[in-house]
Amino acid sequence: MMMTNRLKKMGKVLTVSLAVTLAVGLLSGCNGTKKSNTNEEKVLRIGVLYGGSDDSWLRQQYTDIFEFTHNNVKIEIVPAVDQNQYRYNDGTTPIEQPDNMESMKKIMTGSNPVDVVMGDTSILKQLIQENMVKELDPLIQEDKFDTTDFVPSVINGLKDIGEGKLYALTPSFSSSALYFNKKIFTDAGVEPPTDNMTWDDMFNKARLVANGEGKDRVYGFSFNRYKGNDPFWDMQYNYVNSLQLKVYDDKAENMTVSSPQWVKVWETISKLSKDKIIPGANLNDPNETWSAVSSDLFLSGKVAMTVSESNFVNEIADANNNAAKIKNFTPIDWDVVTVPVHPENPGIGGNIWYNYTFSINSSAANPETAWEFIQFVNGEEYAKLKSRSNTYEMVSRKSYIQPRQGLSYNIQAFYTLKPFPPTDPKADKLMADKPGLYSITNVGRTYFNEVLENKKTPEEALKEWSEKGNGMLQEIKLNPKTQFQDDGTPFIPEGEVRG
Repeated sequence: MMMTNRLKKMGKVLTVSLAVTLAVGLLSGCNGTKKSNTNEEKVLRIGVLYGGSDDSWLRQQYTDIFEFTHNNVKIEIVPAVDQNQYRYNDGTTPIEQPDNMESMKKIMTGSNPVDVVMGDTSILKQLIQENMVKELDPLIQEDKFDTTDFVPSVINGLKDIGEGKLYALTPSFSSSALYFNKKIFTDAGVEPPTDNMTWDDMFNKARLVANGEGKDRVYGFSFNRYKGNDPFWDMQYNYVNSLQLKVYDDKAENMTVSSPQWVKVWETISKLSKDKIIPGANLNDPNETWSAVSSDLFLSGKVAMTVSESNFVNEIADANNNAAKIKNFTPIDWDVVTVPVHPENPGIGGNIWYNYTFSINSSAANPETAWEFIQFVNGEEYAKLKSRSNTYEMVSRKSYIQPRQGLSYNIQAFYTLKPFPPTDPKADKLMADKPGLYSITNVGRTYFNEVLENKKTPEEALKEWSEKGNGMLQEIKLNPKTQFQDDGTPFIPEGEVRG
């Protein structure tokens, strides 16, 4: 949902005039599709996980052109969770977190089920397991719908979710790569990073190029490009998660952080932080004037390598194009390679995700129209349109993936690696049912900081985190809705007495 909100803010991509201009091409690009009977009006219901009264962004992004070119089809967008309800909460009543899967099931069943399901990969995985969406392979073969041009990491990632079968398609995806500053490597006499490096290889390069002291320090690597980094949280997303390490077991009954693998992670990252190879949490200078460049470690030349999304290309290009207008800014000579991988998972990087997957409800009233729509938004002409108008995602058809703003860079780095398996929907449900589980991870930050301050070894800190976390898990077992304060003690609402 956070991704959707961010995309909405970044601008509207389709307009009615554009729809008119491209309508003929789109119609001609739908060869082999079973067309709806133009004399019969149809209602195509599309289910989304979150929504509200304003569905204009989704319509502009996906459905306006389809309705324009299929004037006998009326599209209804049906949210599984209506976000409007949260607008009227005055803060005195706790907001009950919805069960995403159960909410989706409700709009897929009953007397008026949705036809198309737009979801994320965790929802898709469970829908497949429960036979709630149709396999697409027979339809693809029957209509000779070409999927050979899809980015292999995208189409194979979807097949992996379906254990070798396709149950969904996606017209676009987002991903990250490792950006690097060429000049920093040249000045240090160090060979620049390459595709398919391991994390340890990349960290070794980071040590070779890090230099300077105080405010002039240039760091070798940063997990993200913004000042105010927090080493504990930064390592969670790109490093810990890509190892698929868990804080507690699948039933949320026992901590799992007292393992050799966790110890190695904390040893590695804490040493990089203490040696100032990666930035710490207190880089912001209160006397420094904020700007889009000064707040960005990579644009300001303060870090040699960083992980960021594909749309960062636009920010670098804009800054370079306006270099003469930016105080103390030197244009960045840069390129990208694939995000580093762990030897345990070669060729797999956790930085490709599908903003929406499109599936057909097994109970759809209009399955043929649903398939026609899915072909439409995943077709060649639609990819051609999106490749020109979409500046924050990449289209799934590789023929239309081109470097932006006329630049030359290793664009394949964004889609070479396979994505990691989606999160288990059961884990999402566990978090919804037991909101205090988030605090258990958060408490780990305290113990990691003690390692950074040389107060504890990684083994000692992880052992104490495990003991503290097991106590918190026990509290949650007794009362699933238990919330915790920052130090891990239960938060007891005023007036409540516990035995």
